[in-house]
Amino acid sequence: MEQLTDQFQDTVRSLLIRHQSILDIISKGQETSARVNRAVVKSVTSCGCHAVNARKKPIPPDASLADLKEILDSQLEGAICDNCQDIIAAELGKQLFYIAALANALDISLSDVLFQELKKLQTLTIFNLT
Repeated sequence: MEQLTDQFQDTVRSLLIRHQSILDIISKGQETSARVNRAVVKSVTSCGCHAVNARKKPIPPDASLADLKEILDSQLEGAICDNCQDIIAAELGKQLFYIAALANALDISLSDVLFQELKKLQTLTIFNLT
């Protein structure tokens, strides 16, 4: 996994030409995040392969933290179609590109970030609350 992350980060470093300014990278990152959000929304509003059934979930007063995993859910109904999956995956790829570009600009290793986050998650488990 580390090799793949490093290879991706190095490839982004070699391909990023126009948006090298930290301000460009940050704004492009925000733009790609918005495009991911829009693609997910369109899977509901335009395609209809997904539906959102959003409402407050009743949580029993005696529910434990572990119970929340079973009580709470994504509020999505249906299955994503191949077309929407392709579009969302492409937008996520662009978002990853600018995450790698930001890491490069700040001289941060994505492999190290992933490793540290994994260690934190494995240590805190369900108490992570992210």
